[in-house]
Amino acid sequence: MAQRIEELIEAARSFLGERLTTSTGLREHHSHGQDTQPPALPDAVAFVETTEEAAKLVGLCNRHRVPVVAWGAGTSLEGHVTPVRGGITLDLSRMTRIIEVNAADMDCRIEAGVTRPQLNEHLRDQGLFFPVDPGTSACTLGGMCATRASGTNAVRYGTIRENVLGLTVVLADGRVIRTGGRVRKSATGYDLTHLFIGSEGTLGVITEIQLRLHGIPEAISAAACQFSDLRSAVDSVITILQSGVPVARIELLDDVQMGACIAYSKLEGLAALPSLFLEFHGTPASVAEQAQQAEAIAREYGASLFRWATDPEERTKLWQARHDALWAALALKPGHKGLATDSIVPISELTDAVTGTKEDILASGLTGAVVGHVGDGNFHTVILVPPEPDGLERAMELDRKIVARALAHGGSCSGEHGVGIGKREFILQEHGPEAIAVMRSLKHALDPNGIMNPGKLFLN
Repeated sequence: MAQRIEELIEAARSFLGERLTTSTGLREHHSHGQDTQPPALPDAVAFVETTEEAAKLVGLCNRHRVPVVAWGAGTSLEGHVTPVRGGITLDLSRMTRIIEVNAADMDCRIEAGVTRPQLNEHLRDQGLFFPVDPGTSACTLGGMCATRASGTNAVRYGTIRENVLGLTVVLADGRVIRTGGRVRKSATGYDLTHLFIGSEGTLGVITEIQLRLHGIPEAISAAACQFSDLRSAVDSVITILQSGVPVARIELLDDVQMGACIAYSKLEGLAALPSLFLEFHGTPASVAEQAQQAEAIAREYGASLFRWATDPEERTKLWQARHDALWAALALKPGHKGLATDSIVPISELTDAVTGTKEDILASGLTGAVVGHVGDGNFHTVILVPPEPDGLERAMELDRKIVARALAHGGSCSGEHGVGIGKREFILQEHGPEAIAVMRSLKHALDPNGIMNPGKLFLN
């Protein structure tokens, strides 16, 4: 293996030069994401700048039987970017071109290293925006595609899956394919675009993306409302959705998470109570109507406070607090690590799933904060992992209970974070052996030498 690595590095430097590095510092930086998985050093890190360079490098890796792990920004919460078998980390963060914007058709083509804030800054003057908001400004759109990301706006605009029209993908043998196109639908052949969405770099490396865009709403209004108990907060969400109110965002924070956000983000006038953050998009008249409907429903469930935030600065502060929820939770117990769950259930099962999860947390003796995109049934628990020797195992046992509860309610272990390493043990429970066998056959057909992000998705 060592000789193959040396030969590969020498060959790759012929076209990458110093952009292929064996620097210890850069290898350590690329040895893990933002997760609790043990780090693993890659043998080298390659900074590619074009699809052609990525294809040439992946082809070399295939010929030398060397693993290759794609890297966007390292924000993974499930160990996707950890090179568990060494090899080459292929860093796409320099691929940041916005190739074209077709304003009349409301679509664009970008490179995989572009982030959502970068794209929206570019689009702003054209009255367009890309809505899929995973909660961090750092992650790349290529990484969002690879993990089938979602976020706060999914209840209205859909997830990354619904907003990708086509891809450019480097296959394991170095071939480059373009999937999909610019049209909104096509009935021709296999849907290769959505095969690669959520494949976590195990089938190919995404280098370019064709995206759907949306018009910037004429009016936006946000609100925070608080409840005396968690059940009432979740029940109000279900009623709002079942009533057909076209809410753009609806986020749940339990009392622990709300207290953490108040302290971390300096939110004033709010208490450490179960809370909802809501946002409405549309015309001034439609936004006002939606807001009134949502407030009336929340009041029926005993909302003790319903505070509007129509000023852009106040609205931004509210949503920034939501985006900083993970860091706020971690600040509750310095020295603890965070293990984030990612359960999703059908909307009708949401109340029992969330309140049951809260009971599981209390019974565990651990500190955990519940927060989530409840508009589509997705919620997270930030489990604070004690620094004791058995801390991680205690946290994992709680994680298993939360997942088991979600699966029992007809849900999934992961609504948006993906599988990576962290959720491999649950995928068989969720899909069954026959479906896993089909997934493995697809993997073998596209990557017969097993070089593409090995050790992810499947337990062995």
